[in-house]
Amino acid sequence: MFIRPCYRYKNGKNHAYWALVESYRTERGPRQRIVSYLGLLKESERLGIKRAAKGNKKSFRQLQLFDSNNKPEPEWVEVDTANIRIENQLDFGGPWLALQLIHKLKFDELLETVMPQGREEIPWSALVLAICRLCNPSSELYIAEHYYKSTAMPELFGIPSEKIYDERLYRALDKLLPHKKALEKHLKNRLGSIFGLKYDLLLYDVTSTYFEGQCQANPMAQRGYSRDKRSDCKQVCIGLVVSKCGMPLGYEVFEGNKNDVKTWQEIVTKMEAYYGKADRIWCGDRGMMSKENLEFMQSGNRKYIIGASKSTLKKFERQLLQDDWQTIRQGLEVKICQSPDDSRETYILCRSQDRREKEKTMHQRFEQRIDTALEKLKAGCQKRRYKKETIDRRVGSIMAKNSRAAGLFEVKVKEIGGRTTVSWSKKENWRAWATLNEGCYLLRTNVTNWSAEDLWHAYIQLTEAEAAFRIHKSDLKIRPVWHQKTDRVLAHILVCFLAYVLWKTLHQMAKAAGLGDEPRRIFDELSKISVVDVVLPTRKNIDIRRRCVGKPTEHQAILLSRLGLDLPGQIKS
Repeated sequence: MFIRPCYRYKNGKNHAYWALVESYRTERGPRQRIVSYLGLLKESERLGIKRAAKGNKKSFRQLQLFDSNNKPEPEWVEVDTANIRIENQLDFGGPWLALQLIHKLKFDELLETVMPQGREEIPWSALVLAICRLCNPSSELYIAEHYYKSTAMPELFGIPSEKIYDERLYRALDKLLPHKKALEKHLKNRLGSIFGLKYDLLLYDVTSTYFEGQCQANPMAQRGYSRDKRSDCKQVCIGLVVSKCGMPLGYEVFEGNKNDVKTWQEIVTKMEAYYGKADRIWCGDRGMMSKENLEFMQSGNRKYIIGASKSTLKKFERQLLQDDWQTIRQGLEVKICQSPDDSRETYILCRSQDRREKEKTMHQRFEQRIDTALEKLKAGCQKRRYKKETIDRRVGSIMAKNSRAAGLFEVKVKEIGGRTTVSWSKKENWRAWATLNEGCYLLRTNVTNWSAEDLWHAYIQLTEAEAAFRIHKSDLKIRPVWHQKTDRVLAHILVCFLAYVLWKTLHQMAKAAGLGDEPRRIFDELSKISVVDVVLPTRKNIDIRRRCVGKPTEHQAILLSRLGLDLPGQIKS
């Protein structure tokens, strides 16, 4: 056997690689075949492979295919062990783990297809944005000036740190956004094949994220109901569709003042255009319910499980008093009730003991607040003269601030003898009804072949969509949005979505490996692995430098083994 150079023309240059070749005899004469491709080799490495190819048996004679003159001897130097040092400690574990997740999803292969390299000097940096959003969410400027160079990403991606700057990252956002639809379809299919996911139950919910700045050039940035308690800021709304295990399927961005109920038909139509409507059940909370949406679902023979409004409970007062409840678990009971209006629908009446205690406490607290405020207002009227209109406004303000118990009070404001008086009484029938329905809520569905327990379990999976929003806002820091241009805002949200897909991929891998339900702990532990330059001074005043990956701890090694990941020992510097 011998080694032979092979040449490949790439990026305008000839690259030399080495192959291990074997000679053998046939009836038609001697032939050669490649045993293994060896890649790039140094002179000393080629010499070692040549000696290994000769074998150890004295009777074996290898054909002399290497030059007999000027044979290089193996290089060796004496290392000054007293002065060995470590330099350039860089973050490695987090970016490397994110890159393994990207390879698993074949996300990099898709980007090479939809964003082929042209005349630009380096590939588009979309992967850098997604990985940084997962590892250390920050602005493009911070990534370019600080974070990228403090990690091993220049070696992992082959993109020098000086080639990553904010304008290039902004252009990467612009290049990535047009491929949103292709990315969603690819990730849905890839995640389904890897983890065997079934998209038969789709969970939909809406959240908002706010801006810093005026966003005058962005028509989508509007003021509306803020889930972030930032009504002073403009915002956009994000509707997210996930599977019953929380794996994201797709999302849409809406104007900040758009009501949740008006997004339902748009997102359902979009998902059906992408993936079809066969055997899908849509699940949403009661904020999605309206007469128009229900007619839309029924007209297309679409199946749904949706929360009913609190006022609908009044129609089921008789069922609330009956004892034919089915216990699902301790403190939770359900029962199926026929629709009083539409035979095509079924209602699921649910009663939670924990929820009952919570609502009971809330009613008592708000009742006490109203009592205290009215007593104070009554005492003030006895000391001073107020116009009746002024007291009416104050009573209205008190009730608005304590709406949970406002229905219990009947307040009368009168003007007698030049003075305004306040009196009130409590409606005991309201208290009786509130006590009866405390802890109760109602679901409505047109699914006819499921039990009450199955329907409740399907609806309660909406917590997966809520958890997705929490991760977006806490771990991935989707808020606040600093971009002002509409397309940049949409691209920022897309990068956060891709980072969340990586998060959920790690989550599913951890569950399959028996590592629990907390990918955050796993990611934080593996992120502690760093890469360093080991410098070996020699007696010849020459430094030997090797970039080495730190040895994982016992716990880190267990995590890597369970996840099926192999940590490299060295990376090219």
